[in-house]
Amino acid sequence: MAGKSKIVYICSNCGFESAKWYGKCPGCGEWNCMEESVQTPAAAEPARRNRILQTSVGESGASVRLQDIDTTDDPRYHTGLSELDRVLGGGIVKGSLILVSGDPGIGKSTMLLQICQKLGEGLQILYVSGEESTRQIKLRAQRLQVTSENLRLLSQTDIQYIIEQIHSEKPDLVMIDSIQTMNFTELSSSPGSVTQVRECTNAIMRCAKSMGIPIIIVGHVNKDGAIAGPKVLEHIVDAVLYFEGDRQFSYRILRAVKNRYGSTNEIGVFDMTDHGLQQVENPSQVMLSGRPKNVSGTCVTCVMEGTRALLAEIQGLATSTGFGNPRRMATGFDYNRMSLILAVLEKRAGYYFANMDTYVNVVGGLRLDEPAVDLTVAMALVSSLKDTAIREDTVVLGEIGLAGEIRSVTGLETRINEAVRLGFTRCIVPYHGLQKLRTRPEGAEIIGVRDLRQAFEACTE
Repeated sequence: MAGKSKIVYICSNCGFESAKWYGKCPGCGEWNCMEESVQTPAAAEPARRNRILQTSVGESGASVRLQDIDTTDDPRYHTGLSELDRVLGGGIVKGSLILVSGDPGIGKSTMLLQICQKLGEGLQILYVSGEESTRQIKLRAQRLQVTSENLRLLSQTDIQYIIEQIHSEKPDLVMIDSIQTMNFTELSSSPGSVTQVRECTNAIMRCAKSMGIPIIIVGHVNKDGAIAGPKVLEHIVDAVLYFEGDRQFSYRILRAVKNRYGSTNEIGVFDMTDHGLQQVENPSQVMLSGRPKNVSGTCVTCVMEGTRALLAEIQGLATSTGFGNPRRMATGFDYNRMSLILAVLEKRAGYYFANMDTYVNVVGGLRLDEPAVDLTVAMALVSSLKDTAIREDTVVLGEIGLAGEIRSVTGLETRINEAVRLGFTRCIVPYHGLQKLRTRPEGAEIIGVRDLRQAFEACTE
């Protein structure tokens, strides 16, 4: 006889279960993350799990030698979007489970439907949607000019029925939009709850691994920007791709937070248009378009995103405050790092911002977090404080230490080459980094600096 259902509280961050509610999770220490869930009766659990195993596990349980496994016939599927292939590490791997996440309306479903046109030329694709009807998907496909004959649509939320369809149709690629709408009918909790998301993802993972079919799932985010559901969801999948970008800007950045088959440092840049996402082959030129000339408070840097060098404009503004405590605000840059740079500028270089409202902005919606942009932020702020423009043909690179020294950065030669390629002729770099340069581009003036004052004089001379 089935036992009675009981209410448990599950942490949405780590999956910790408790019979009573806690304001602070005992497992991970996060606040306000315990969600109420109705536990499945014990008698229904074995039957449900047996049904999942029968439909999703196809390989034998015997172990095999590493040398006996053949991977020569497992090429990656190229999506037709080189920016997406770059982030994935070269394409979609057979049997992989990929999670695509981001804010609502950022372009997740649009990107998945777009790549169906290229992949549909040689692959059978099953697109499962729990949020839209097949007619709504067809209307969106017409707008994106997706006409592949190998694309099949399924509007369904029962994960067991979906897995049965995958076994019967045996597609080459499956897309599920979204995981928060999928549910087990035997589970009494509502779709999108911690239990439902975890169990559905586990079933999809077993199906992908046993059949060797790559499956892409879409995941929503919560109000804090994190992927909705327990953290175990990110541990189950093979790759986690995250869409970044401001709704006020048309540019989108696709970043790999986790990738078992490639680097997590690569990014892809897209432009959201009326006809879907368009690739941005030269993001540096796009980010610098419209840059003001001979205006104080703006400076250009070069950041490394994996193997790609990307130029970005950083703007700083320092103005007299009208309040007792000056205001500090940073967009696209770490606030605490900005406070550290301001402290070093005052203590070591004599540039005083104590009675100044200070603002830092990274143009284009980028998020910069590497130390190589420290000197660029400092030069933009000092330029605004002194109301002196930095030369427009200058790129600034360097990390700032607490003693006011300028420390070397990685990939200096690659950064300089990218700046010269886009027409910049002066590079302000750490003095100690000059010794590591094997070659210097022709026509470029590379100036090594040791401290902040020397750097500002080199930027404005």
